[in-house]
Amino acid sequence: MTDQLTVPVSVTVAERMAAAAQAWLATLDPAQRALAHWAAPGTAEESDAERLRWYYTPTDHGGLPVGVQRPAQQSLAMQLVAAGTSTAGYVTVAAIMGLENVLDHVEEFAVDWGRERGRDPGLYYLRIFGEPGPSGVWGWRFGGHHVSLNMLVVDGAVRSTTPCFLGADPASSPLVGDGLLRPLGRVEDLARDLVRSLSPDAAARAVLLDRAPSDIVGGNRSRIAHGDEMILLPDIWRGHFTEERLHDRVTAMSRKAEQASGLDAADHRLLAITDEPKGIPATALDAGQREILRGLLAAYRGRVPAGLAAPIEEDTVHFAWAGSTEPGAPHYYRLQAPRLLLEWDDTARGANHAHSVWRDPETDFGLDALTAHRAEHHA
Repeated sequence: MTDQLTVPVSVTVAERMAAAAQAWLATLDPAQRALAHWAAPGTAEESDAERLRWYYTPTDHGGLPVGVQRPAQQSLAMQLVAAGTSTAGYVTVAAIMGLENVLDHVEEFAVDWGRERGRDPGLYYLRIFGEPGPSGVWGWRFGGHHVSLNMLVVDGAVRSTTPCFLGADPASSPLVGDGLLRPLGRVEDLARDLVRSLSPDAAARAVLLDRAPSDIVGGNRSRIAHGDEMILLPDIWRGHFTEERLHDRVTAMSRKAEQASGLDAADHRLLAITDEPKGIPATALDAGQREILRGLLAAYRGRVPAGLAAPIEEDTVHFAWAGSTEPGAPHYYRLQAPRLLLEWDDTARGANHAHSVWRDPETDFGLDALTAHRAEHHA
């Protein structure tokens, strides 16, 4: 057997994920398997289209919900999540899932979203695409409200870990002893520390707008493209609500959020994602600011096991901010470089509802690796 020290992280992580996925699949009955196990990437049009769909709203993410699984199956499902994330990443995912109970309390247990329980920690869905193992192509997706993990393995090595979305609502919750539960606290604080450390001239380059958009700009698009503007709330669910009261609620929430942001069409164009990064480049930062930037990058890329994220040339990173720099006020920021797009917003619920996403616009969902695999094996 090959010395473990010489095996790439992408391989060891793929091995752990395959073992966990196989163990979970082996427990499923036929009805569960129909929801949980779909065709391998690149082999079926319907399955391929589904793999590229992802959400961060409390909608049907596609797959087998944790809540309908037996306890032993739930444990195996979470073992697969743990296999593909770092310890910190796994703990953050678990905390976010638990926040559904907190959010239910915040909303006085009154929101239903057309189902028996509106905020439900059991509505996190797992789906596996293909046959987990050391050869061929397979992947998995785990998602629910404020969580979306998307993994692709090609010939026994992890080739993609994005899109990777983590959010928190509430972003900050009280704990006994005057403590606070902030699953994404450092992801927020480091960016604010960075923008507040800038000189007036540097801040003028970094701060695009004194108001923040009501959501991340990339939304839940399958692919990021030049000129993309923020997607409105009704369009980031799996289809539109047909029940009038739910349709009206989402529409009203979206309208209220847009009015609160104060953004107009020109502002949305200003904040649009572009091929040329906006904001201030890392090369314009001093040594202390570069250190904060490194910590911020690690807060996103550290969601997966160490060494799995592709290297990033720090000098190519740009940092952009929108909104107030005061704690507790609505704000948004973006980090962008070749093969990197990180977005954060915290505007809703009195700036206590955070979204954060890590994307690789060139290789999200491993589409580049899948194309290369097809060319090599099916030419």
